[in-house]
Amino acid sequence: MTDTTPYQDPEVIQRLLHSSRTVAIVGLSSNHLRASNFVGFYAARHGYKVFPVNPREEEVLGNQSYPSLSAVPEPVDVVDVFRAPAAVPGIAEEAVAVGAKALWLQFGVISFEGADIAVKGGLDVVMDRCFKIEHARYIGRMHVLGFNTDVVSARREFY
Repeated sequence: MTDTTPYQDPEVIQRLLHSSRTVAIVGLSSNHLRASNFVGFYAARHGYKVFPVNPREEEVLGNQSYPSLSAVPEPVDVVDVFRAPAAVPGIAEEAVAVGAKALWLQFGVISFEGADIAVKGGLDVVMDRCFKIEHARYIGRMHVLGFNTDVVSARREFY
């Protein structure tokens, strides 16, 4: 497997988290036990407008589900992908076509072909990272638990 590090740049991730307002989640499921559902719920709860993209769903998290990115009626900042890596090149082409700003591939979704398509189309790419975890790490409260503090300790300092 090739190195995904170039697609895990903290500066790119933070810029996307801070500047994005709309997230189309490809593969968002209405099943509350699926990771996509939890990420969509979390994103909506933290102020992002979430567009479910799943032809098998009519509605997810109280929002109409769309069969494709091109069917989403508003501009999309981030296309967050919960699909098999083989589906990513087509999703990347569609993300470029709709004018998305970024292609975000969740944990285990690794497609260098899809990343190349997105980069050539002018999109930022994040690969093999979870939108929810990165949001919690950089914007949420995960730092209280020791993340990104440069301190490795089980001891918590009180302020």
